[in-house]
Amino acid sequence: MKELTQKDWQEKFQNDENGVLLDVRTEEEVEQGFIPKSKNIDIYMGQGFIDEVEKLDKSKNYYVYCRSGKRSAQACTLMDQLGFNKTYNLLGGFNEWQGEKTEV
Repeated sequence: MKELTQKDWQEKFQNDENGVLLDVRTEEEVEQGFIPKSKNIDIYMGQGFIDEVEKLDKSKNYYVYCRSGKRSAQACTLMDQLGFNKTYNLLGGFNEWQGEKTEV
């Protein structure tokens, strides 16, 4: 896992043809807005989160975010342990996101 500032995270994702946005927040949080094209898997699902993550393509690069950056850091660590090669945590999370957002 690499922890990246918002600017670095966004730039790296925009230039990564193999990148996937992963939102690990709850459904209620997602309903308040999200980064376009992100896939949501709630880390609070416990084993359900692991089951869903295991279905993802491990050869992709995952740009992971949550509300503040703590849960996404945990998700990145877990994904690394499951054999994912490249995970990038968004420092500050969605709370500090200044890029494009989709409001629900």
